[in-house]
Amino acid sequence: MTDSFANLQAVAAEAPFPFLDRDHSILAFNHRVLELVRQPGIPLLERLRYLCIVSANLDEFFEVRAELHLSAFRNQDDKGLYSMASMQALALAAHQLVDAQYVLYNDELLPAFEKQGIRIVAHSERNAAQLRWVADYFEREVKPLLIPVGLDPAHPFPQVANKSLNFVVHLGGQDAFGRENDIAIVKVPRALPRLIRMPARVSGHQTLFVSLSSVIRAHLVDLFPDRQVGQFSQFRVTRHSDLAVDEDDVQDLLTALRLGLQHRHYGQAVRLEVSAGCSQHLVNFLLKQFELPELALYRVQGPVNLARLTQLIDLVDEPRLSFAPYKAVYPRQLTQGQSFFDRLKQGDVLIHQPFESFDGVLAFLREAVHDPKVLAIKQTIYRTGADSALMELLREAVRRGKEVMVVVELKARFDEEANINWAEALESIGAQVVYGVVGLKTHAKMLLITRKEGKHFVRYAHLSTGNYNPRTARLYTDMSHLTADPDLTADVENVLVHLASQGRLPKLNMLWVAPFDLHSNLLAKITQLAQAASEGKPARLIAKMNALTDEALILAMVKASQAGVKIDLVIRGACMLPAQLPGLTNNICVRSIVGRFLEHSRIFYFSIGNKDSVYLASADWMSRNMHRRIEVAWPVTDAALKRKIVDEALVPYLHDGKDAWSLHADGSYVSVAASPSATGHSAQAALMLRYVADLPSARL
Repeated sequence: MTDSFANLQAVAAEAPFPFLDRDHSILAFNHRVLELVRQPGIPLLERLRYLCIVSANLDEFFEVRAELHLSAFRNQDDKGLYSMASMQALALAAHQLVDAQYVLYNDELLPAFEKQGIRIVAHSERNAAQLRWVADYFEREVKPLLIPVGLDPAHPFPQVANKSLNFVVHLGGQDAFGRENDIAIVKVPRALPRLIRMPARVSGHQTLFVSLSSVIRAHLVDLFPDRQVGQFSQFRVTRHSDLAVDEDDVQDLLTALRLGLQHRHYGQAVRLEVSAGCSQHLVNFLLKQFELPELALYRVQGPVNLARLTQLIDLVDEPRLSFAPYKAVYPRQLTQGQSFFDRLKQGDVLIHQPFESFDGVLAFLREAVHDPKVLAIKQTIYRTGADSALMELLREAVRRGKEVMVVVELKARFDEEANINWAEALESIGAQVVYGVVGLKTHAKMLLITRKEGKHFVRYAHLSTGNYNPRTARLYTDMSHLTADPDLTADVENVLVHLASQGRLPKLNMLWVAPFDLHSNLLAKITQLAQAASEGKPARLIAKMNALTDEALILAMVKASQAGVKIDLVIRGACMLPAQLPGLTNNICVRSIVGRFLEHSRIFYFSIGNKDSVYLASADWMSRNMHRRIEVAWPVTDAALKRKIVDEALVPYLHDGKDAWSLHADGSYVSVAASPSATGHSAQAALMLRYVADLPSARL
């Protein structure tokens, strides 16, 4: 575990080329998602959903990444990885993305919705009946929850929560005490819906909505009787929200995180959003209050929180405006009603989510919970959600007297509260709950079942590239692996015991584990490919993951490609490797797939001559995953399952001509669909069809 900044400097100095910028690569990914909003062939509500996804992604980007740049900017520090220059460049790129969002919202989505009889009616567009209804709604549902705060020495600027809706108002005249306090703040409770559907009696035959912000702004005068309401604006501040807990200095991590969550909503401000027409006077006032530079200001032509427009998707009951529902099939290798333990004695099972259902995993655990021969269940939990059938099954296992040990990662970003609640619920009924290793996040996804069969204990395991979250399992592509392999299940047992006891991890049979040997084994594999290629043997690497930012792995792949290794990378998000650099990386192709489902699986394919190996993993190729997390990668040795992975999760993506984007050396991405030779083939669409009717297998 090395200091990432020092490591980056050392590796960057060795690199014969500049790495692409990680933060700009993240923004580039969101530009690719935004392109889906432009496609009229995508159902209208889904286009809106993609717009909201970009908005939510940007929120998280600012909450996690912006403070690194702002700190350097505030300190006038132009040395190091983050600087004034990096802040300026990042702000320019972020502003361009935000501007593009609102152009699409105003110029394409709103007119398209209007053609469908769906409108968000502005105050100036409301007829007399609608105005009366809005006024009544404000008095009845909104005004009782609003507390306007006039600012003076006794009423300082109030605490404004992260990403909350607020109004700043300039007032004329004097207050009830004869003072000219001219600024007031109105905080809007999160409980209020951001969109309200008008009833049929005032909407006619259309589907009409009003935004909460327009309802409030139309009735600000009602909040300040006897004052003149002058300039005003809605505003929203984004705050740094990445919890930092010194684990070496706390006695109880759970309690420390609970306290941290209380303060998360009031961290350092990193971004200010206001209405486009907000006066400079009010802008300057807010920037001063939040100690933000002008670069952190975003004037927007619409609601300050586009992500909350997902409510419109839920409120509009028009199936024709959404994707046709896709119902995942029950895993093909499983037979409903057959015992998992009997099935796994015949061989391993691979489940390709979301094309095959996560219900197979739940059924595996459910059988274990109700089987009297199962004596122990051990599992890691990273993200499972607040309402989880899987966690309820674990609670039932405890009630049935089984030994249940759960490694709950309390520091899973933005899922801390849900995980704390589950940890406490499990502990309260007698489960053994541990929180992993100090200083490391437990990101590995493992489930181990121990069953007494005759005189012997037999282990069964589930490993996955994705989380134990039934909701995201319907939206993310992942690989689930069920096995009774004695060597692999023994490795899972040893890792879980290591996490609980924090004793020395013994030599493993098949698993690669970060932060111990995952990184070095990957580097060794890439080096083997390079050596084989230098000897004239055909060598190939295909890797599919969410992000590629580890400098040492990038450098190793570049050297391998120069030795003759053909490298194809399918990387959904951030990528710091500049592909297609003449003379340097022209033997490396990088593509990103952005489609209906979120590409999430991590798959590594290594081939020398006619020998190949396939690994699945929980880890992306990022320095944090290699050195500051508990991660696992494991080989799939069954020939049929290896073929399934290659046929379904690699080959279609290398030939995708619809959802794929190709990375160029300067960091730009070009849609493959724009190419004259594009086939129009979508890997995800083909896989959905494949699980309806068997299609011919693809080949490398």
